[in-house]
Amino acid sequence: MNVSFKRTGARRYAVAVAVPGEPTRAADPAPGFDEDIPHDLVHYVVEAELGLRSGVFGRAARGAGTFIGIAGQDASPRERARQQRKQRRREQSLQSQDEQAASEMARSERLAALCDVTWRRRAGQKPDGQRTAPAFLPEDVGSIERVVARLEVLAPLWRALPVGGELVFTWPSTEPMQRPSGERTPRLPSRA
Repeated sequence: MNVSFKRTGARRYAVAVAVPGEPTRAADPAPGFDEDIPHDLVHYVVEAELGLRSGVFGRAARGAGTFIGIAGQDASPRERARQQRKQRRREQSLQSQDEQAASEMARSERLAALCDVTWRRRAGQKPDGQRTAPAFLPEDVGSIERVVARLEVLAPLWRALPVGGELVFTWPSTEPMQRPSGERTPRLPSRA
């Protein structure tokens, strides 16, 4: 599965998921745009780096997830509603298959929030009194460090993207296949 994070406007981005044999699905616009690193890219890195296969992107690789639109098609409201119903049925089926998947999805959400906050604090952002992050658990420290190290490498690549530029990953790699200029990205530091 290929996952693309594309700047689609000055303050907009899209996430497209291309699973072999299926139409490309996209969230456009995707939620949580950020100049430094968007919410869904943080989620992707958390799940890929930590091997979470029942999070947003692991589920998308199996045909589920929040990416319900068909990229490149102008679907009618009726067709979009049909796609959403079909997606809800697929989601319900996957949820009923495994309780552990729900636990992993919750872990993905919690760690994405923690990693996002940790990365932003290290980048010098001041705390926002209106937002609270989940509590750190002792077992999270190593995972957060691994993810934040990846975010430190990917954030400059995201910031450098022009409108129309994209970072493309092959799930579950955290190394993008393309750079903003279209050149191959240098290899990231190996995992310890």
